[in-house]
Amino acid sequence: MIRRSPANPIITPGMIKPSRDGYRARGAFNPGAARFGGAKGRDSEILLLLRVAEDCKGRPGFAAVPYYRFEQGQGYPEILEVKMDDPEVQLKDTRGVVYRGVDYLSTMSHIRLARSGDGIHFTVDEKPFIYPRDPSECFGVEDARVTRIGEVYYINYTAVSQDGYATALATTKDFVELERQGVIFPTPNKDVAIFPEMVGGKYCALHRPDNRGFGRPSIWYSESPDLLHWGNHKCIVRPRDTRWESQKIGGGAPPLKTDEGWLIIYHGKGDNSIYSLFCLLLDLEEPFKVVKRAETPLLAPEEKYETEGFFSNVVFSNGVVEKDGQIYIYYGASDETSCVAISDVESLLNSF
Repeated sequence: MIRRSPANPIITPGMIKPSRDGYRARGAFNPGAARFGGAKGRDSEILLLLRVAEDCKGRPGFAAVPYYRFEQGQGYPEILEVKMDDPEVQLKDTRGVVYRGVDYLSTMSHIRLARSGDGIHFTVDEKPFIYPRDPSECFGVEDARVTRIGEVYYINYTAVSQDGYATALATTKDFVELERQGVIFPTPNKDVAIFPEMVGGKYCALHRPDNRGFGRPSIWYSESPDLLHWGNHKCIVRPRDTRWESQKIGGGAPPLKTDEGWLIIYHGKGDNSIYSLFCLLLDLEEPFKVVKRAETPLLAPEEKYETEGFFSNVVFSNGVVEKDGQIYIYYGASDETSCVAISDVESLLNSF
């Protein structure tokens, strides 16, 4: 039904050039994915939009953390280095420090492009593609998803700040010039996946507001006339009381259109904080209606690179592409590396 590439992990932190001196890549994971071809004479290629998490090397006796300085609409990566015995330093376990009342995270994420002709072997760009540009992104940008509509690629990503996590949108035609459209789902909301075509004259998306306190985080549906203003929100899929979904669920890559419905690969967080992937089928004409939902995972952590890492026991996908009749499912493993598993539409539809 699905097979992991023997080349996994296909991208590791060691393949990433740090975005500045003093930074080091700790993770290259959770890639968005898109087919892109023809530009400047290149053959059609697969692009991954990696989440690259970086920290600082630091010196003995010092705490060093990354942060961004903002000036005239630009973001500049910097390093805060303070003595560990400074009375104004408060350690926040492994997540960062508070210095003079200001939060700093131990890692900072940006989006980096990786390119491949065969979908397996990738070359990673040397510079960030999307990085923090204003205070709404001061804690980093994460987990991009890409939807092509016409000639435009719509890239939504998680913008993290002291105000929480929101979903922002950017557009491009060539993966060189990027136009930011701003926040489309305010905090706390992530796991947004935009459908690749209009349904019933409206754009559609899945999203995941954080509703902890009443119920558990679930998959929601929404509609828009312009991809910027969203409404008609509906909660359509909730976590089941199983060991795979006991904590929460969320959407994955943009939906794949099949004859039987919109095929979704979503994630569930279950017992012991283990993340797995599942298949979901939504109605073609009314995508807020569930047609089928798999009972058991499509993919669960089994290989060493999935069970050991920065955050162990995680497989998390937000990028899927079709190539030569095959479905390439790109996923992050243990919040550290990027991997690929290969299947086909028929096999995925038979997994229910």
